[in-house]
Amino acid sequence: MYKKIMELSNLPKITVRPKKRVGRGMGSGKGSHTAGRGTKGQKARGKVHILYEGTKTKKSLVKRIPKLRGKGKFEAKKGRVILHLGDLADLPAGFEVTLESLIKKGLLEEGTKRVKILSGGEAKQALVIKVPASARVVKLKAK
Repeated sequence: MYKKIMELSNLPKITVRPKKRVGRGMGSGKGSHTAGRGTKGQKARGKVHILYEGTKTKKSLVKRIPKLRGKGKFEAKKGRVILHLGDLADLPAGFEVTLESLIKKGLLEEGTKRVKILSGGEAKQALVIKVPASARVVKLKAK
């Protein structure tokens, strides 16, 4: 059939031309007083920030994006577990409630970093609580 003949227009590109450096003299090809930037205007004079959209503040991209008030603000809540007094009802009297002891008893998962005890339910025996607890639990413990 028809064989494709090698032509100059079909040759593969083997050279990469360097980036044109503007404003480096008339011999560089982009050396006149505008240096390929056109005439006048903000973009002809200096660098324009990528997010700059003029003075239209109401519809600008920055105003449309919701504020991120503190990166990772709620990260501390991820490792926190809340227990109620009713969850501690099966523990023996005089049991020292710490993060490690609750993990050993199986009330908390391995890797839990924080725990807080709230006053839901009742613990009929006296416990020694050494983790953060709500004010109501502290009052019940004092009685």
